[in-house]
Amino acid sequence: MTKRDRIAIEPPRPDWLARVEEEILEPELPIIDPHHHLWDRLGTYLTDEIAADVGSGHNVVATVFVQCRYGHAEDGPEVLRPVRETGLVMDVVREGQARGLETDLCAGIVGFADLMQGAAVAEALVAHEALAEGRFRGIRHITADEPSFDTFLPKVAPDAMQTEAFRAGVACLAPAGLSYDAWLYHPQIPQFTDLARAFPDTTMILDHVGGPLGLGAYRGRRDEVFAAWKASMAELATCPNVNVKLGGIGMDITGSTWSEQEMPPGSETLAEDFRPWVETTIELFGPDRCMFESNFPVDKASYSYPVLWNAFKRLASGASAEEKRMLFHDTAKRVYRL
Repeated sequence: MTKRDRIAIEPPRPDWLARVEEEILEPELPIIDPHHHLWDRLGTYLTDEIAADVGSGHNVVATVFVQCRYGHAEDGPEVLRPVRETGLVMDVVREGQARGLETDLCAGIVGFADLMQGAAVAEALVAHEALAEGRFRGIRHITADEPSFDTFLPKVAPDAMQTEAFRAGVACLAPAGLSYDAWLYHPQIPQFTDLARAFPDTTMILDHVGGPLGLGAYRGRRDEVFAAWKASMAELATCPNVNVKLGGIGMDITGSTWSEQEMPPGSETLAEDFRPWVETTIELFGPDRCMFESNFPVDKASYSYPVLWNAFKRLASGASAEEKRMLFHDTAKRVYRL
């Protein structure tokens, strides 16, 4: 039995990240960063930090905040407790506007509602919308589950996506004009495919190229993982309502050890490491259903914002101008209705 591991979020180390500086590639290319978080744990990542990253050289015109259990209420009806996160995100939106930032921070907001509460989540969706001033776009309910390693993520039933309660919650999204973000691990992609087929009118987004694993029982089995992941992704690609975020590959769940190295990686190194996952996903789904994402500040433990987007631009160097627009901007704009 493979030894158990534990995944954890590491705070960024600015001095370490600063050891690698690069000239910004294609600085005029418009970017929507469709996946970042905000929080005041494990270091602060709020207005100052996100503004510094999006203002570090690339042309980031807008961002999308994705839930991370930041500041949930500790009392009141349980179904409504996550709504406080949306209110705190709006504080950052207003702070960015007051500063006159060129980037529209959190132009879209993806919040949390406990879909296992079924139709009762409809009340939470209305409450999110009321706070978000037209920016609320969808729900992410993390279903990542793997018994061979420990995690900071909330416990979830292995078959959550297949339960009647969860699906009753998902059924509330499309009528409200909302999408569903999925964060899971690659062995669970078939469950997500089944969910996507059950709700063809719901826009769905698979985060972090489907969570290919490289620790716990999957440590040292990259070729096997890639083959299984690719087969599952090919089946998922037959669902026209599913889009995929290209990123999150620097997290330790993939087996990444960038944060343990003496020097942070440069964009050429990252591009080569990401290439199999990114190119395969684009081949399967097409650039009109794929979007590059930062997943900051989680991935910031492994590389800086300027270096990451340079890596994405290297990966897209062979794409046409129209394909680049989709990968860096237009897909995110369409999916999140920005």
